[in-house]
Order: sequence, then structure tokens, then C-alpha cells
Amino acid sequence: MRIVSLLASGTEIVDALGLGESLVGISHECDHPPHLLDRPRVSRPRFDPEGLSSGEIDAAVRQAMTEHGSVYEVDAAVLEKLDPDIIITQAVCDVCAVPTDGVREVLGARGIEADVVSLDAHTIEDILASITQVARAAGHPDVAPAAGGSLRRRLDAVRAAVGDADPPGVLGIEWFDPPFTPGHWVPEMIELAGGRNLAGEAGQPSREVSWDEIRGLDPDALLLMPCGYGLDASRADADAHAERLGEVAPRAIAEVRAWVVDASSYFNRSGPRFVTGVEILGGLLHPDRVPTPDAEVAAVWTPPA
Repeated sequence: MRIVSLLASGTEIVDALGLGESLVGISHECDHPPHLLDRPRVSRPRFDPEGLSSGEIDAAVRQAMTEHGSVYEVDAAVLEKLDPDIIITQAVCDVCAVPTDGVREVLGARGIEADVVSLDAHTIEDILASITQVARAAGHPDVAPAAGGSLRRRLDAVRAAVGDADPPGVLGIEWFDPPFTPGHWVPEMIELAGGRNLAGEAGQPSREVSWDEIRGLDPDALLLMPCGYGLDASRADADAHAERLGEVAPRAIAEVRAWVVDASSYFNRSGPRFVTGVEILGGLLHPDRVPTPDAEVAAVWTPPA
């Protein structure tokens, strides 16, 4: 079995299932686990986001969607050379990763015969079902129960730890320019970790809002999690929008309950590490009940002087 993953979370699922030896190609965005990153890269973005502000990235994304219908392109020559049996892609968000339709177009144009495994996760249960979906497609359905069961036990442990705690109202912000509130599985993550989600609907796309729209929420806690950003980039972008954030969540900031997180690794992806994200949130919201997360994955955010 030869697997190409055009999705970062797909690569992480393959690893969690113990099928890494079958992985022959990965996407440009795949950055975990380290031992699988030597595979050929089969996709690339249509613009270089390095050094761009969140507003500039938003503009570049919109332009790419208008001109090409996608933010990414598949290297058809590399894909053909790899001769995969299955290709893991996604149908959740055209902006986040290579979409399924684009992959099918390349296969048809090149005459490549491969099964496309499209992961369409919008909820936590969908993510867990994706693990079984990949295992079955790879011909190893027997390995899914152990991988999924381990993740469920960790979720149950957090749920039990925070179950009778008073849930603080949490405002998550998934992008700053323009502001977006989180959707899909993130509202569920907040609730599982013992919080009360104030904006964004589980199972639905992340939603563009105005700063005025969220200014009156007065959250107990502020979670800064710009999509695709690691901890340092999240902090830098939050600093750039400190004035707006100060207007939206003055009490949370004053009470030192505003945090930046490694959103790309633990919140934005529909892969196994979302469970670590729930554990991180549990430790932030209820440090007396769940271990406090390491400084490398989450940190208190205060406006720069």
C-alpha cells in the first residue's frame, strides 16, 4: 500500500495508526511527526505567506480563490511518479488544505489511478471516525480501535476532571483581520475542557464577525488561536491587534485569563492532536484540576507596553 497525504492531519492519522512505512508523499504543510517529514512534498501554496500580516494573507487567499479556485496546487509530476494507491485529502475547507475536487482533476488529467480518501470532519466524532476511515482505506481496519480508544480515554479523563467545575465563558478568536470566531470541532473542545463557548457554533464553519459584534461578550477567558499559526506567530499577531483585543476582553486580560496557543498543532487540524488541545485548554481553564500546559504550547497573553 502506497499512501500520499495531502493533509497535515491525514499524515498524523497515518502515524497514529502505525502505517508510516506506507506513506510515500506528504503536503507542503505537513510538519509532524518529525520522522515522516523526509517524504516528497506533493503540494505547494500559490503565494508565500512568510512575513505577511493576517490582513495581507486574507487578501492573498481571496485573490487565489478568485483566480484559481484554490489556494494550493498539486505537483502532478511528483504525484504521478509516486504512484499512490490512496490519496488522503479533505472537503472541509478550501483555504486550509488541498481540496478533494482539485485532486480529482489532477488524477483525471494525468490518468493516475488512485483511490481518493476525502476526510470531511466537522465535529469531534467526525475526527475520530476519520481515523477508522483511513485505517479501512489502507486495508488495516484492525488498527483503528486501539488508536481511537486511546484518544477517547484521554478525552474522558479531562471531562471527568472538570465535570463539576464552574465553566468560565470563553471567547475564541481564530483570525484577527478580519476577525473570525471558531467553528467545527473547536466549540466542542472548549466545552469538553470545562468552558462555556461564547461565539461560534459546533459543526459549522468558522464565522467572520466584526469587532463590534463581539465587543459586548465580556468573556471570562480569551483564547487567541489564529488558524495555521504556531505559538510565536499567534503572539505576534495578537500583539499587532492589541487595541482591538483590549476592547473586546478587558476583564479577561486584566485578570490574566487571556492566552495564545499553538493553534496549528492542537486546534486547527482535524487529527489526533486535537486531544492534546483539549488537555491544554483544561489546564488553562482549570489548572487546579488539569495539569498546566507547557510554555511551548500555550502562554498568557498581555498587551505589549
